[in-house]
Amino acid sequence: MRVRVWAPHATRLDYLTGKHRTPLTREGEWWTGDVLDGAEYLLSVDGGPGYPDPRSRYQPHGVHGPSQAIDLAFDWTDSGWQPGTCLGKVWYEVHVGTFTREGTLDSAIERLPHLRDVGIEVVELMPLAAFPGARGWGYDGVSLYAVHEAYGGPAALQRFVDAAHGHGIAVALDAVYNHLGPAGNYLSQFGPYFTSTHSTPWGDAVNLDAPEAQGMRQFIRDNARHWFEHFHIDALRLDAVHELWDDSSRHILAELSDEKSRWEAELGRTLTLVAESDLNDVSMITATAAGGLGMDGQWADDVHHALHSYLNGETFGYYVDFGAPEALVTAFSNVFVHSGGYSTFRGKDWGAPVPPELDRARFVTCTQNHDQVGNRGLGDRPDARLPRGTVMAGSALLLLGPFTPLLFQGQEWGTLTPFQFFTDHEGELGAAISAGRLEEFARHGWDELYGDGFEVPDPQAESTFRASVLDWDEPHRHGDVLAAHRDLIALRPLIARDRLTQPSFGEGWFRLDRTRLSVITHPHEGSSSHEIGTGDVLWSWGQVERDGGDLTLGPHSVAVISR
Repeated sequence: MRVRVWAPHATRLDYLTGKHRTPLTREGEWWTGDVLDGAEYLLSVDGGPGYPDPRSRYQPHGVHGPSQAIDLAFDWTDSGWQPGTCLGKVWYEVHVGTFTREGTLDSAIERLPHLRDVGIEVVELMPLAAFPGARGWGYDGVSLYAVHEAYGGPAALQRFVDAAHGHGIAVALDAVYNHLGPAGNYLSQFGPYFTSTHSTPWGDAVNLDAPEAQGMRQFIRDNARHWFEHFHIDALRLDAVHELWDDSSRHILAELSDEKSRWEAELGRTLTLVAESDLNDVSMITATAAGGLGMDGQWADDVHHALHSYLNGETFGYYVDFGAPEALVTAFSNVFVHSGGYSTFRGKDWGAPVPPELDRARFVTCTQNHDQVGNRGLGDRPDARLPRGTVMAGSALLLLGPFTPLLFQGQEWGTLTPFQFFTDHEGELGAAISAGRLEEFARHGWDELYGDGFEVPDPQAESTFRASVLDWDEPHRHGDVLAAHRDLIALRPLIARDRLTQPSFGEGWFRLDRTRLSVITHPHEGSSSHEIGTGDVLWSWGQVERDGGDLTLGPHSVAVISR
């Protein structure tokens, strides 16, 4: 296997196999050499200690151990696969470690027929890059080219993607380029991959615009190509791109976008880049030729916040400007609630307007995801706190709305399994994370929501992880919810994905009108029902009654009406 490392200041770079030290060849700022397939090796800079390869394809003994040279050749069966864009389809977020009892990619393959039958079109895998310990969310990855060993390693990911394509399901991967985790991050031993020019919540920023930024920029571009080429990934979800600090003449995201266009021609299939951004700025998805960053799609958290607050009544923290029906109307009409006006949570004006003609399918949104569930005090799902009809109202608005909808694992059957924050760090770092979580949650005032006796789950405790593993007996017990989600997804082709024409609200109800269909919800308690006039009921949940030709919707109910 060919090893290639950017180490511009090294005067010597060796690979170590056992007691043997073999020099690599210098090629400008790069060092190259061949390592026998199957060999375990470390890299030594200027005669120093050995570290894992920054571009290691496999870390069988964890992120601190030696890298293993492997061939990524795979007997693919998806030669005819053409996913098209992943936007406008139904996404489904999966955390591999908790998706099944075994917590592996191979065991996740067994659940693909379930997802296919529900109508899922894109599976988004939370980060798989190797991270410290056995369990975690994956956002502290440090070996960004390797697949976490506890999940099955690189061959398991290839098997999963191949199987998903066989079921007609595209695969998106969550890629974290804005930082590396604190343990096992050895990049700085090889060169200026980070810079103190900018500060992030995790410390020094990845070096995208300081002197010698070319190494890290190439590292990121090559990593994206790595997933598309060797693993047949269809889409990358780029984590928190607002923390990719880049004041250079050409932003790294614009470079990725233009590179992606070339890769599509070379690989012969459509690739999709979706950015998680809290900037509320459509320059993120504006073409690079027009001065934008060129992403195909972006997250739209304001839609989630408006839906969540309207259904839950929660208006604390970053939900402070949401909750009112007016905010929900604004979100469905304009995508961003904060589109240049004042954001109370941020204490400043925020965002920019979305052009009316911009395809709303370019915005990915949800009522649940790993962040919005996992960063709650108990990691509890809406189904554990709300009437079923209220939850289903949220699902109907999400799945029949104009955006690209995302479900979070188990949501399709109304799981009561929480998804909590868990880690597996060693020593002082693990203790610091546990203490930090306690301090962080104390500031959020979760005890007011959960009541006396509330305790923050210890992220380092294995029991916190175990409590988050999905119970696959639940779908059999919640068959009505599963069937409802399946039916809602089946209704999507009946709805033109143009912009909603008349989102509106009244006392205790919310309504979305399209050319042919209306989605009408009455998610809250109230003494009066809402008369919705005439029409054919295509799908409903809760109290929907017909009196002659008139239809009436009761509390905690939702109906899809054909005009």
